[in-house]
Amino acid sequence: MRIHVTFIDRVGITQEVLALLGGRNLNLDAVEMVPPNVYIDAPTLSAAVLDELRDALFKVRGVQAVTVVDILPGQRRRLQLDALLAAMSDPVLAVDGEGRVLLANPALIALCGREPEGEALGELFGEADLQQALLDQHFRLPLREVTLNGQALLLDATPIRETAETGHLAGALLTLYEPSRIGARLAALHHDYAEGFDSLLGDSLPIRTLKARAQRVATLDAPLLIHGETGTGKELVARACHALSPRHSAPFLALNCAALPESLAESELFGYAPGAFTGAQRGGKPGLLELANHGTVFLDEIGEMSPYLQAKLLRFLSDGTFRRVGGDREEKVDVRIISATHRNLERMVSEGEFREDLFYRLNVLNLQVPPLRERGQDILLLARHFMQHACAQIQRTQCRLTPDTYPALLGNRWPGNVRQLQNVIFRAAAICESNLVQIGDLDIAGTAVAQQGVSGETVSLDAAIASFEKQLLEGLYVSHPSTRQLAARLQTSHSAIAVRLRKYGIKNTR
Repeated sequence: MRIHVTFIDRVGITQEVLALLGGRNLNLDAVEMVPPNVYIDAPTLSAAVLDELRDALFKVRGVQAVTVVDILPGQRRRLQLDALLAAMSDPVLAVDGEGRVLLANPALIALCGREPEGEALGELFGEADLQQALLDQHFRLPLREVTLNGQALLLDATPIRETAETGHLAGALLTLYEPSRIGARLAALHHDYAEGFDSLLGDSLPIRTLKARAQRVATLDAPLLIHGETGTGKELVARACHALSPRHSAPFLALNCAALPESLAESELFGYAPGAFTGAQRGGKPGLLELANHGTVFLDEIGEMSPYLQAKLLRFLSDGTFRRVGGDREEKVDVRIISATHRNLERMVSEGEFREDLFYRLNVLNLQVPPLRERGQDILLLARHFMQHACAQIQRTQCRLTPDTYPALLGNRWPGNVRQLQNVIFRAAAICESNLVQIGDLDIAGTAVAQQGVSGETVSLDAAIASFEKQLLEGLYVSHPSTRQLAARLQTSHSAIAVRLRKYGIKNTR
């Protein structure tokens, strides 16, 4: 049994609480101290002993509450971390301040053929100078070629600091990319999306309006810009448009402009010439534009694209030609560009954050994907659909949402939209002990009410986003005091971060 004890913090109270458990000969598998809380995992603690123990605990000065919990916070974080690492297709490893491996994800272990925990980076990659270079540069290096188990890879390092106050390096997170890959982790070359807009579940007026407009623009061979909040399903709409277009038999390839550094995004989209950089394929590599010839390229989060890549993309949209990275020959392909963003590109244009000429090239046709909170009963339809798939995925008996969950699901603001709903349902299916999912099994606390200003006056969406963005950047800039560090922390380009810092007048005061 696992219990959570809440107390008024004072010297020695934790020892008194643990002494009561020790006096009852209870084995403790784990103890997590997060004042004013202590979490205890005592496998041999029975319900009968708990009743007597609770009375004893309340006699300890300062103890306020004793409750039973399903899992300790640290155990939950470990499970979430393991799931996150397992979901990453790129090899990833964490190292300490001396360059020794602390943690590796399954993709890295599979590549190594062993568990590398405890190994020094120099031993792992067979390059003593690599480890020293990382340490000398405080884990800040440009993309660098390495070899692991005979395979050439590009290494990207992100330093991890202990605290904002000390600034001491705790280590780094290292990600490995295949120089020869053609967006394997971004999109598969071919997909079977013959169902088209049938894949967009829902029958609400907003989703029916979207489908009707999308079916009209899908067949038009012109650039399409899709607007919508994060998690609304913009890529699903893009794939459906491709499936109904005359290009449906050709490839649909996707690139997330916010997910990769500028140099890697450029080589993924435009390819590179032979000898363009260390580790490049002998014959060069075609990019997504060449591979998708006669098909569609989907550029997600186009608002995060760097000014340099914006200019290069504008050139392609103007005449259909481009040059590979390091190349001197013009390439010409026939590709439809579909782009998507959750940001207000018109405002970005007026503020000088996005090229006006590129905006008009991309915005020939446009679609607006409605947020989940505006889709009414579609929420319940999607929830049941995700529950069915989640139970099948984790191979458990099918679960059913009880009616008492409906008001909470329908009343939630769903800031993460369909993606958030899917995650909530998956977690509920994974942890629910019964086949009936109750309201307590849904992790949606704290997001059911629309946020308002301190005065109670409702603010506009753009103003709320800008306020949150400014506060976020101000808070993180203290511990990540450069555009590149902050960009790595927020998983976007350093040029996008630089634009935002100028916009909000945020300066490094260290």
